[in-house]
Amino acid sequence: MRLQNHPIPKPELTLEYQSKAISTDETRVSEDLNLATGELAGHGKGISNNPLTLVVRKNGVPDLTMVDLPGITRVPIHGQHENIYDQIKDMIMEYITPKESIIPNVIAASIDFSTCESIRMSQCVDKTGQRTLAAVTKADKNPEGLLEKVTADDVNIGLGYVCVRNRIGDESYEEARMEEAKLFESNQHLSKIGKSIVGIPVLARKLVQIQAESISKRVPEMVKKINKKLNDNLSELQTLPKSMTSVADAMTAFMRVIGLAKESLRKILLTGEFDEYPDEKKMHCTARMVEMLDNYSNQLHQCAESDPSKDFLMEEIKSTGGVKVGRTPELSASCCFSGHLAEKSERDILHSN
Repeated sequence: MRLQNHPIPKPELTLEYQSKAISTDETRVSEDLNLATGELAGHGKGISNNPLTLVVRKNGVPDLTMVDLPGITRVPIHGQHENIYDQIKDMIMEYITPKESIIPNVIAASIDFSTCESIRMSQCVDKTGQRTLAAVTKADKNPEGLLEKVTADDVNIGLGYVCVRNRIGDESYEEARMEEAKLFESNQHLSKIGKSIVGIPVLARKLVQIQAESISKRVPEMVKKINKKLNDNLSELQTLPKSMTSVADAMTAFMRVIGLAKESLRKILLTGEFDEYPDEKKMHCTARMVEMLDNYSNQLHQCAESDPSKDFLMEEIKSTGGVKVGRTPELSASCCFSGHLAEKSERDILHSN
């Protein structure tokens, strides 16, 4: 529910869900909420994580946004999924885990606060209790001992307690507040509780104050994150090409791309500079070519035919009718020339690439 204080003569209520915005009013809002809930979660006892937002623009209401989560169900009833508890728990944890969230626990005055499941969940994500508030309902049903419960604070509710009385039957808001004020003034047990922690109006003011303080604490960090995101987007925007409005602009941009490509190829193939592609080994052409030629040279010198202690090219000499066996000055010169030619070819290949 999103409350917005607005000086308009007539309240404006809108239900928002699944990209829909349905206008309603105070007389039929309950019926419209039930219809929307049935559309989202079905008409059985199931639940849905799709949000249903009630926007209320009205003069005099506090500027406040609240999320009402399903009550915790441990044992599924007829028509509910077997894992209904896990579904509800996951939904609750999704909303209360963010550090920006304030966690108001709505608990009945009759239960033992130390065994309350919602407080236990709150303590999982807010161990110090700095984000946890307790709204104690049904104070009129169980007034005895309530003062001791809210003052002892055995479960570490950091933001404190507020005791309230629920509306009964068809009471209007004004009638309910009058009955509530009368209850906490006249009841022998409840009248001892301090006025600063009783009543729906006190709860509303406290929530608004807590929300304002939370926002003020988060603003510097939010501004920092926004500025960082803005600077990142501006930097990314500057790297994009400028808008082209003519053929000349397009040709200029095209020639610039061609020039950058040629420069990259020149660095890679001629000078062996790979700073543009430090991790792309496949782009290091010259270095890979040198490595391949070195490997070939090593293999060539390590093969049996290159052993100087053995006869060299004997079969070739015999086939040409030679009469001398072994190395000759002419053959040695020919081998040296072949070696120089291979080295020159290697240098030419490197230079051409």
